[in-house]
Amino acid sequence: MTEKTSPLDNAPEDIKLAVDLIYLLESNEIAPEIALSALAMVKKDLEEKLKNKS
Repeated sequence: MTEKTSPLDNAPEDIKLAVDLIYLLESNEIAPEIALSALAMVKKDLEEKLKNKS
């Protein structure tokens, strides 16, 4: 039995995560403006974590 492979199997981790996030947002029918607002909050939080790490 052969396993099917996807082009994403060899993609960088950030690409895989982006695809997963897009799928999650679209499958839950999240409005783009809500998604962008939430992503801005996530970005700010992650940037703070990076700043505190260094």
